[in-house]
Amino acid sequence: MKSISSIKHLARRASKGRALVTAIAALATFAYCGVAHAWGTDGHKTVALIAEAQLTPKARTGVQELLALEPSATLASISTWADEHRNPTTASWHYVNFPRGDCVYDALRDCPDGKCVVGAIQRQTGILQAASTHEERLGALKYLVHFVGDVHQPLHAGYADDKGGNQYQLQTFMRGSNLHALWDSGLIKNLNEKPEALAARLEPLGADIQPGEFDLVIAAQESCKIVGLPDYYPERRVGQDYINRFTPLAEQRLATAGARLAGLLNRIFR
Repeated sequence: MKSISSIKHLARRASKGRALVTAIAALATFAYCGVAHAWGTDGHKTVALIAEAQLTPKARTGVQELLALEPSATLASISTWADEHRNPTTASWHYVNFPRGDCVYDALRDCPDGKCVVGAIQRQTGILQAASTHEERLGALKYLVHFVGDVHQPLHAGYADDKGGNQYQLQTFMRGSNLHALWDSGLIKNLNEKPEALAARLEPLGADIQPGEFDLVIAAQESCKIVGLPDYYPERRVGQDYINRFTPLAEQRLATAGARLAGLLNRIFR
């Protein structure tokens, strides 16, 4: 029979082990939150699928000619390429930061040297329209499919002082997270729908989107104004009322992004 001292020793070891597991789990959660990307994989694929369904025959042919350069590539499969190949040079292309309370876009202040999502979309649109090589145009298409989704995720046009909600810590769905991650993937994953089903359900929400010129500045300012809505920043423990209120808004932004991406590609390949 083990002595009392031996039992106490084992208890201390078990306690330290539990503490270590807890610490590792916390670090894993923090690391996950720190690399949040707009809309997550499911969101970006949903935007691409909504856009694909609205392409004109000419645009569909032009897109397919470029996708044919890579085996099995689809508009949905390339929609996450920009995140997968993010580097120090391209990191700032995924977002635009506004001063808190000021959603009026100022290119010199908010997008120095074109290093923001607005400038990135403008550049990649030019490359896709230009008489470049097919490889260069495919690269531009990959960026555009992703960045148009990015600019419609409200926190990719949020406030600079908390890095687009990345520094606003909270607890949601019984885990530690941050506001940016909640909007990137939490709200979408909570729907428990595959991108194909989600795209089919949300596409009608973009029916009122005008097929005219896609105004990037307006899109970015729209996102910023959403971030400024009352209670957009929730209590630290996110309740079901927040999920119920803002999920429809996230769905609308996905549908709007898909419709506007289709409009942009239809004009480029007309």
